[in-house]
Amino acid sequence: MTQAEYDIVVSGGGVAGLAAASVFGSAGFSVLCVDPAPPITARDAEGSDLRTTAFLQPAQALLDRAGVWAPLAPHAADLQVMRIVDAGGEVPEPRVTREFDASDISEKPFGWNLPNWLLRREMVAHLESLPSVTFRPGTGTTTLFTRESEARVGLSDGSRVRCRLVIAADGRNSPIREAAGVEVKTTRYGQKALAFAVTHPIPHENVSTEIHRSGGPFTLVPLPDHEGRPSSAIVWMEEGPEVARLAALPVEDFEAEMNIRSCHLFGPLTLASRRTVWPIISQVAERMCAERVALVAEAAHVVPPIGAQGLNMSLGDMRVLLELAEAAPERLGDRAMLETYHRRRHLEVRARVTGIDLLNRASMMRAQPLRDARAQALDAIYSLAPVRKTLMQMGLGARG
Repeated sequence: MTQAEYDIVVSGGGVAGLAAASVFGSAGFSVLCVDPAPPITARDAEGSDLRTTAFLQPAQALLDRAGVWAPLAPHAADLQVMRIVDAGGEVPEPRVTREFDASDISEKPFGWNLPNWLLRREMVAHLESLPSVTFRPGTGTTTLFTRESEARVGLSDGSRVRCRLVIAADGRNSPIREAAGVEVKTTRYGQKALAFAVTHPIPHENVSTEIHRSGGPFTLVPLPDHEGRPSSAIVWMEEGPEVARLAALPVEDFEAEMNIRSCHLFGPLTLASRRTVWPIISQVAERMCAERVALVAEAAHVVPPIGAQGLNMSLGDMRVLLELAEAAPERLGDRAMLETYHRRRHLEVRARVTGIDLLNRASMMRAQPLRDARAQALDAIYSLAPVRKTLMQMGLGARG
């Protein structure tokens, strides 16, 4: 039986997989992108992803080069200021508030925030304009066979394809990673996150706000106005049983609790979407490559949603892969290319996962003396201008 041939097979049609297909397709590589579940591209559809993604400057530049950013830009909310609030005192009120303004280090905002369901909608539409990309939603990968010169991938529709490189963008439980025999180290926190959208009377003024008390951060990220009112996306991290309790509350009771947790910084919050629940873990693959396989995004690394690092790390993976592929297209997917990719990404990824792990553990603190120490540390860091600027630059993706 004749097998179709591509330069690259992307396993995974989430935001990371669609971005990979766009990036490499726009660079002229022939790409097949598959995912067993068709993308849900409507806000109110059952199963839609109500989380948001903040694209920091380097990630936005990569998407702009791939031609993806133009259709996304009208829907994006600028992230000009990152505000951290410590509300870990005896009562849930702000006691330390510090703001990190992008204007201190750049003429541009830190980033731009977009809903994940909308990202999928626009990215799928963009793939249709790329003649070198084939997108097959509803089809997944089932088998992987590699040799030094190529990879052969079996698909759930019974067909098989050949390629020079397989990009595993198929999530934290990646079937390609498992088939390639790459182990992972997983850290579980006993946390989950509630993700939902709200409206509020006080404009967010492009300020992303992270409120720390206990259990995990309560983060409000700017969205464009919804039905004529200022709107934000919220990720509320707590211990698992508490998230289950909150998710089951009637809307009126839930709004009362989220208003207390928000410290009323934006006035009374009104729920503007359904509530979705997501598990929180850290995870790092032992290697970011195997024979003819590159691991990217959550197949390679998973972090708690703190500091907008998750998908931006993923696009950092793709940026390095693209640089290597374009520098020597004839070596796409070979051992030397993938070993270089691993060396350039793995150390930085591990460092960022470790840093976010520490921040998450600090945000979970319940003992009052530890919460007091956290507030003092935030105050001390902010007061040192060189340290503050270095942290902002590292947050954008600069190597520290």
